[in-house]
Amino acid sequence: MSEGTMQRRAQRDGQFNQREERDERARRTGGLNRLLAAAVAVPVMLIAAGCSSDSGSDDASKDAGASTGPAADSAVSAAPTVQAAAYKKLPEACAVLSKKTLTELVPKGVTSGKAGTTGDTADRASCSWSSLANNGVKGSQFRWLNVSLLRFESDATTGDGESQAKTYYAKQVKDSQAVAGATNAKSQAAPGTGDEATLVRYDLKKTEGAFKQQTVVARVENVVVTLDYNGAGLAGDKAPSGDALAASAQKAAKEAVVSVRSANGVGGGGSSQGSSAGSSAGSASPSPSKSASVSPGQGVSLPSSTTPKATASKEAAAAPKATASAKS
Repeated sequence: MSEGTMQRRAQRDGQFNQREERDERARRTGGLNRLLAAAVAVPVMLIAAGCSSDSGSDDASKDAGASTGPAADSAVSAAPTVQAAAYKKLPEACAVLSKKTLTELVPKGVTSGKAGTTGDTADRASCSWSSLANNGVKGSQFRWLNVSLLRFESDATTGDGESQAKTYYAKQVKDSQAVAGATNAKSQAAPGTGDEATLVRYDLKKTEGAFKQQTVVARVENVVVTLDYNGAGLAGDKAPSGDALAASAQKAAKEAVVSVRSANGVGGGGSSQGSSAGSSAGSASPSPSKSASVSPGQGVSLPSSTTPKATASKEAAAAPKATASAKS
């Protein structure tokens, strides 16, 4: 082999060795870079995870604070409450009037009291009496009396019992003034009968005779009392005095109001208008406390959707025809 050929081979071998050295350095450098990149990525991931964890903790803390903070306390304290109903029960309807009063209003029917049918006597009750006094050839005198009691319970949805009673009282008065065929109708306040009371009077002609109707609607706290009383002279007997019937009806209504109070442990007085009937029943006891409240969920015994229609006066208008047929 010539010297020139050997020299060229040596140069090629040297160049090859140099390339291998460069490739080796590149491989080493690449591996180191990858290690460095991995080493840097680990702390970054740890930091990111830590931040995410801290953020979740903060959110959870905020949520926990929101559920137990002042806003939540305020929401709880703002839950609606209503004033508790003053009266919790009703008296027995057929016992609200004394024997003396019944003798005056229905002289021949003192023991004829018939209680109305109801599912809950603590919230509604009624009783009616009828009397037919035979005066021989002069004819007969007919009387019909009905007392209805309706109590309203406080409820967070429908409101306090007294407000419901006020609404029903106004409706009863209006319905009593709107009886078909009534003539000489008039209305007036009936002072001294509960917290508020109205007397509605009118005449009503029937086949049997001319009937004189008296309706007293009274409210005492959360209870509404409706007293219907009418009379007529039958078979030729003269018609009774409307003024006398009205006075008797008001007296009986006052007595019924006193019975409602007494059934709830309140003295016969206690009327803001000074009931004369109450004063004879004994000294007044304080009215039931109105400071108590009813929380939501307490049922209400008489919800507004089932409030009975005001039909007492309409029934009174129809009653004489049904009962007067018993004339002798």
